[in-house]
Amino acid sequence: MSQKIALVLSGGGARGLAHIGVIEELEKHDFEITSIAGTSMGALVGGVYAHGKLSEFRDWMISLDHFELFKLVDFTLGAAGIVKGEKVLNAMKEFIPDVKIEELPIPYSATATDIIKHQEVVFTSGSLYDAIRASIAIPTVFTPIKKNGAVLVDGGVMNNVPISNVKRTKGDKLVVVHVNANIPAITPVLNKKEEEEKESKYKKWLSNISEFLSSSKEKEHSLGFLSLIDNTLATGMLQLAQLTIKNGNPDILIETSRDTCGTYDFYKAKEVIETGRLAAQKVLDDIK
Repeated sequence: MSQKIALVLSGGGARGLAHIGVIEELEKHDFEITSIAGTSMGALVGGVYAHGKLSEFRDWMISLDHFELFKLVDFTLGAAGIVKGEKVLNAMKEFIPDVKIEELPIPYSATATDIIKHQEVVFTSGSLYDAIRASIAIPTVFTPIKKNGAVLVDGGVMNNVPISNVKRTKGDKLVVVHVNANIPAITPVLNKKEEEEKESKYKKWLSNISEFLSSSKEKEHSLGFLSLIDNTLATGMLQLAQLTIKNGNPDILIETSRDTCGTYDFYKAKEVIETGRLAAQKVLDDIK
């Protein structure tokens, strides 16, 4: 008989792709996900899973090369953010249609932050894509969503590990996945030549704007614009996340390192997904 679980997925940019590997491993170990709550990238992966389209999303992310990824970045000159974030969601809609959250087969919630009222906003109904778009709006990077007098940004600003927002059912276990943990990074065994070539092409193609977009492997005291934002937000979010996890007392905690990749390193999808799988394997095998 399957063990029912309430699953909580943290934010983390490209590191959140590890959630895919974790979910696939949970299913292999005969866990039944009966509810899911996510913030930012956790909201995206969790929403796609609740929609029953995780495999399609995984295959799409792995297939994207550096040029296709860049085409999905819709720059804007607005002061509120440098990326609109509409292109990538519109591209997803071509193979994952929008749906009302209340029509999903399992309870789902996405967490955003209203910076006008200084409070979190939890989406449990309405358009799945609208909820995801609000939840992934990293301040000053993605333009915020304005709705009913609220200005919505990334849920991680207030609640990056939304344990408080997952629906619980009798007999379930609470499983939390935190992809920003301050632990050593796992290095999965992949086709290193293929991955190195992919990374080299990516960095070469973006060489003229790498200072603006790249968030990893930069010289000390010479952070690019997005790196500065990322590291500033991460400092406070990590402390809050650790406290949330401690107070939430999950039955199962699966963590991957913040050093797995940079926040915007989506070209490393295959590696990051495998990192999540390995982290889940270790925890679940230890439990058994």
